[in-house]
Amino acid sequence: MKQPILKPNVPPSPIYSPGISANGFIFVSGQGPLRPGSRTPVGETIEDQARLTMENVQTVLTQAGCTLDDCVKINVYLTDLSEYDRFNAVYQTFFKSAPPARTLIGCQLVYGIKVEIDAIAALPTK
Repeated sequence: MKQPILKPNVPPSPIYSPGISANGFIFVSGQGPLRPGSRTPVGETIEDQARLTMENVQTVLTQAGCTLDDCVKINVYLTDLSEYDRFNAVYQTFFKSAPPARTLIGCQLVYGIKVEIDAIAALPTK
């Protein structure tokens, strides 16, 4: 059974869910440095965009009862691979324990976004 995870104060989309809970896992759709209802990225630098993107991933996980430390796999999409080290400097501050497995891909993104992140987290056992 799957259950959609919605972001607070954001109307549901007819084309995707911000997250899905299924079989003990949370699957977070690609998140970027956007404020709810906007297609304009927030932040000029990779550091600013990475921080807001991670916060947006965290928001979906929180709605599902998880934290970033529950993540088992993350995919990162960067438009400029020369910003890899600067991105990582921000990224690593979000994990208190061992970071999840990760894939990083260079690509072109829409709306001037520099980074997009999707994630898979394991629901905590009670």
